[in-house]
Amino acid sequence: MTGLVIKLAPKERILINGAVIENGEKRGRLTIVTSGANILRLKDAIHPKEATTPVKRICYSAQLILTGDCDPAAAKPGLLKSIEELSQVFTDPDSRSLLTNATKALLNGEYYKFLKVLRTLLPREERVLNSRLG
Repeated sequence: MTGLVIKLAPKERILINGAVIENGEKRGRLTIVTSGANILRLKDAIHPKEATTPVKRICYSAQLILTGDCDPAAAKPGLLKSIEELSQVFTDPDSRSLLTNATKALLNGEYYKFLKVLRTLLPREERVLNSRLG
């Protein structure tokens, strides 16, 4: 069987279909075999007050899908538009490739992968914002 493999640190918490699950004292590993399960590592979660940049806002919207607080079909058009807007800023080939992968994941309903790919853009976004402010 294949599925999403999540490696957990001691006492790490994740949200699976609305239930918070905490790992024990030792490192652990879970394999999620149910497709369409909503999963979010709580250490990776962005608080609403922290969603102050374009990439963070998209990540926060993806989180809402993963927590079941937002309908994926309703969110998808806005997320696709936001990715298109990001492609106007992130023009280097590597960033474009990441945006393409995020778009594919979104279109395939792979919301965890969508969020994971977008999170890799956060350091790049910070550099772009700092270079424009500085």
